[in-house]
Amino acid sequence: MSTGKNPLAAAEAADKRRKVAIQIGVAAVLVALIAAIGIGIAVNRSDSDTDTATGSAAQLPATGGSVTDTGTVRIGNPDAPVKVRVVADLQCPACKEFEAANGAALAQATADGTAVVEYQIISFLDKASTNQYSSRAANASFCVAKSDPSKYQTWLQTMFEKQTPEGGAGHTDDELIEIATEVGYTDPAVAECIKGKPYADYIQQVTQTTLTSGVKSTPSVFINGQLNQTDAIFTENGLAAVIADAAK
Repeated sequence: MSTGKNPLAAAEAADKRRKVAIQIGVAAVLVALIAAIGIGIAVNRSDSDTDTATGSAAQLPATGGSVTDTGTVRIGNPDAPVKVRVVADLQCPACKEFEAANGAALAQATADGTAVVEYQIISFLDKASTNQYSSRAANASFCVAKSDPSKYQTWLQTMFEKQTPEGGAGHTDDELIEIATEVGYTDPAVAECIKGKPYADYIQQVTQTTLTSGVKSTPSVFINGQLNQTDAIFTENGLAAVIADAAK
């Protein structure tokens, strides 16, 4: 039947065209809405990922023992005449030797205001244990620094004294909590932090950045920005004289 000769058929055809147009319009709106929702989810997820990766540093105290913008735990007066930076891995045997030789000298230098010490704890030695001890110990480092930086150097000394041999299982989370408690970190938040590992992603970023910056081994000790490769770092109280000279 010809729609040109039948007004009813023409009206039905026009109505059909309107319905198709409306359906197409609704479909386009739905597609746009779904796309917008998808973009919003992606943005929120991206923001969440960013918070996870970088938020850990912001959670730490802003002064005294806080984490700097390079991921170091700062102990001492930031305005001290000498700045010492120690790059270490808590699974590293040589770092244990360094701490045994000069841990007390660094503690004294921060106590008397001669030096500010920034501890850069990284985690490149996960392969040296069967339970990713290096990363978990580094996470514990941030946990105790957040709780009370005044005990940090004692905690670090104790961690190295109790260091497990390479090639086996490192301390469990429960054992890390026991060590922290032994030093005086009794706040339940410390145990929760050690078990929850909120700094895991941040530690990986700090480790990668540190290694690509030119650090070749641990321990690496910098005095006022200059790498010190002398025997002093493994000599008992050897850094005391180095720090005293740098303070002149």
